[in-house]
Amino acid sequence: MSNVPDNLRYRESHEWIDPKQDPAPVGITDHAQAELTDVVFVELPKVGAQVQAGDQVAVIESVKAASDIYAPVSGEIVEVNETLTNEPGLINTDPYLKGWIYKMKIADPSVADVLLSPDGYRTHIA
Repeated sequence: MSNVPDNLRYRESHEWIDPKQDPAPVGITDHAQAELTDVVFVELPKVGAQVQAGDQVAVIESVKAASDIYAPVSGEIVEVNETLTNEPGLINTDPYLKGWIYKMKIADPSVADVLLSPDGYRTHIA
């Protein structure tokens, strides 16, 4: 059973965001990292990039596949998790705390309400 924290919002493509933090951290879910298996490389987005909800902003490569990572909401990427450059496996071991991928300044925080709730995401992956 995947860990689905109750304080986050989710995309059907398995990204999570914590819209209550500013800037808001973004990463992939426990379910997504389990499907990918061992993450070996993360292509981080560019700090300062203006992104729209649904834009492809990063790539995660595992021993199994490469996966595009999408922006859950529109805004500006203000920080990236440089630690993942040398320790991409943090996405596997701690996808919600140490394994965040980037942080963004959300253009309109109310748009996070259109993302899946924790219960909605649990239903989606069931």
